Amino acid sequence: MEITSEEIAHQIEKAKNGKQDAFKFLLDYYWNEVYGFQLKRVHNEYEAEDITIETFAKAFDKIETFDENYTFSTWLVAISKNIQIDKTRKKNASIYTNTTDTSNEQVQKIADHSPTPEDKLIREQNLAELLRYIKQLKPHYQDVINLRYFQEMSYNEISQTLREPLNNIKVRLLRARKLLAEIIIQK
Repeated sequence: MEITSEEIAHQIEKAKNGKQDAFKFLLDYYWNEVYGFQLKRVHNEYEAEDITIETFAKAFDKIETFDENYTFSTWLVAISKNIQIDKTRKKNASIYTNTTDTSNEQVQKIADHSPTPEDKLIREQNLAELLRYIKQLKPHYQDVINLRYFQEMSYNEISQTLREPLNNIKVRLLRARKLLAEIIIQK
């Protein structure tokens, strides 16, 4: 199915109103473009993935500032490029700090609604089989799945445990659930 520019604009508007399904749509639709852009820049899939996660976290946090006169993908790539430049500068200066500066109020704009279809799949699967599927994910995805679904931690608790910004945790969990659902569907 071809996704039209009108559909994308509609999803962006829904995201500006805090609708979780719109954030998921935008993440799924633009993930490969942003990730591919970063992979060409940094030549390291883990670093490209981390930058992509931060890109979506920052974009979702600042979604209300998006100007519809520009394309959403260009806006995402610009955010991604700036994050990568900042990370490179910090790495070169041997200084490590969090790059996301969000207030608690802004972070709450990405809703934590339950349960999603992925949540239901996770709960309904045979535990041993599910664990085999989870082990196919990259370690940082395994971590957030484990903390969220097996240790039943909130997003805030996961953020504190992993010492990462809350928005990064939310985007990483969205991505982990999508990848896990794809693995389950393939089997």
